[in-house]
Amino acid sequence: MARIPRIYLDACALLRLFDNGSQARIRAESRAVEDFFILVFQGAVRWVVSEVLEAEILNNPYGDKRPGVLELLASSAERIILTDEAFQRADFLEKLGHGAFDALHLACAEEAAVDGLLTTDDRFIRRVQRGLGNPAITVENPVNWRRRFTP
Repeated sequence: MARIPRIYLDACALLRLFDNGSQARIRAESRAVEDFFILVFQGAVRWVVSEVLEAEILNNPYGDKRPGVLELLASSAERIILTDEAFQRADFLEKLGHGAFDALHLACAEEAAVDGLLTTDDRFIRRVQRGLGNPAITVENPVNWRRRFTP
């Protein structure tokens, strides 16, 4: 039996489901996140979340999206609690130039040893691709992940 991949989504990717699909890129990313959740509900992928993700969602200024996102969070397979080690790692990553929440998401995802972190944030992806902080996991756009992932 093949191992089921464990994937972490940051708030940008998760909130993409609730964005206006007037632009082609937003529609493609939204569809890729929808496909991700289809795979989650089929049992082909395990969705890993963190208390950091929940905190970011609760602080999101677009309160109309919050109920739907919080409902989705309840269906996750695993919930990562921010440890002192992850917090220290996030502090290091932030000092190198990662955004505060990006650093926390990356540190939590690394500590949980997930198979990938999905985001729609191009700057976050570029920072990881440049090796800023020697990330231990892959960070990519949901569209790219979906293209190469076949259960």
